[in-house]
Amino acid sequence: MTEAKTSLKRTLIGKVVSDKRAKTVTVMIERRVMHPIYGKIVIKTSKYHAHDENGEYKMGDIIEITEGRPISRTKSWVATRLVQKAAVV
Repeated sequence: MTEAKTSLKRTLIGKVVSDKRAKTVTVMIERRVMHPIYGKIVIKTSKYHAHDENGEYKMGDIIEITEGRPISRTKSWVATRLVQKAAVV
């Protein structure tokens, strides 16, 4: 059987906010949720440390990260692909 196997790992898309650590990028994920009482749409952010083996992602890039095994105390995500390159200012 040649069925497409769906991945059970979570994937998120976010912006690289720091690339100062060796083999690690910090990715900020934004999500929009409705406030439970007031009904206003609020932007919530979360930061994840992702493993970047070759150091190819730079600050401002929009990348996709995938959940993986724990690599260090704070790192359990892996940078998988570049979605959009950062604009040169």
